[in-house]
Amino acid sequence: MTNRQLAAQATKRKLMAAAKQLVCEKGLAGTSVEEITKACGVSSGTFYTYFKRKEDIAQAISWEMYRELYQAAQAYDGPLMARLVYFMTTFSEYIEKSSLKLCQEWVRNNVDPDLVEESKLAMDLASLRGLLASGVERGELRGDTPVEVLAHTLVDLLYGQMLCWDMSGGDYSFAGRTREFCDTFLPGLMAPYLNGKEG
Repeated sequence: MTNRQLAAQATKRKLMAAAKQLVCEKGLAGTSVEEITKACGVSSGTFYTYFKRKEDIAQAISWEMYRELYQAAQAYDGPLMARLVYFMTTFSEYIEKSSLKLCQEWVRNNVDPDLVEESKLAMDLASLRGLLASGVERGELRGDTPVEVLAHTLVDLLYGQMLCWDMSGGDYSFAGRTREFCDTFLPGLMAPYLNGKEG
C-alpha cells in the first residue's frame, strides 16, 4: 500500500471514529457533516471523498463492527452453542452500548430497503447462516439441519427484541433479554440438530 493510500485509509478511519462518537451522543439526525469533519480536523469536502451522505458513514460503521463480530464468533473457542450465544449476546451488547437513540434511528432508516444500498439484514442473515453452516462442517450439527430456517429464526428474534427494546425506550437491557433467550430457549431450539451432547 502506498503512503497516499495509507493516509486516505487513516482519514476515513478518523471520520468514522468521529462520526461514531457524535452519533452515539446526539443521534444521526442531530449530527451534521460539519461536526464530524471538525471533530477530526478535515474539511467538509474531505467527507464527500469517502461518503455520499452521513447515513452512509453510519452504515459503514455498523458494517465494520458486525463483520468483526462475525469473525470473532467464528474464531470463538468453544462448541457451536457457545459461538451462537457469543454472537447473539455481543450483537445485542453492541447495539445497547451504541445508544438507544442511534438504534431507533437505525431502525427508522433501514426499515425501507429502498433507502439503503446494502442491507444489514442480509449481512446478519449471512453471519448466522455462516455460523450454523460451520457447525455442520465441523460435525457439531447434523447434515440435515435446516440452516436457512434457523438463521432466519434467530435473526427474526434478534431484530424483534431490538424493536421491542426501542419501543420500550430502553426500559430494560436488550443484552440481558438476549441472554435470557439464549439460556432458556436456544438449547431447546437447537437440540434436535446437535450431534452428540453439545455442538
